Amino acid sequence: MAFMVKSMVGGQLKNLTGGLGGEEKSEGEKSPAEAQGMTREEYEEYQRQLVEEKMERDAQFAQRKAERATVRSHFRDKYRLPKNETDDNQIQLVGGDVELPKELAKMIEQDNEEEEEKNSVIGQLSNIQNLDLDSLKDKASATLEDLKQSAEKCTMM
Repeated sequence: MAFMVKSMVGGQLKNLTGGLGGEEKSEGEKSPAEAQGMTREEYEEYQRQLVEEKMERDAQFAQRKAERATVRSHFRDKYRLPKNETDDNQIQLVGGDVELPKELAKMIEQDNEEEEEKNSVIGQLSNIQNLDLDSLKDKASATLEDLKQSAEKCTMM
């Protein structure tokens, strides 16, 4: 009878406390290594490998976050937006020297080329509506030819 009361009350008490306290292993319980069918040394090696893989994944993730932060800071500089401290912190966590992936570097380079083209004189002229650049080029070349011919006719030169 005492065994029955202890098992009923003890089981309920363990559920309430979450199994805290000194528990004794029964014969049916096994260590984690034995449960997976490994020796203790194999299990410890397996655990070390898991930790190393997690550290590598975390390092790669931090690198990617720093690359994204670099791109964001580039665009903040370009468009003169306020800087973000979290981006600076992410870059510093990786070591401060972050290389952009090739695809992102190409995007930024193309963006810079387009920006330079828009800022050029011809780029500004192409933005004006009802302007035919081909006819302007033809007129300019015709004017240059006229100047050359008049310069040849000039007796002073």
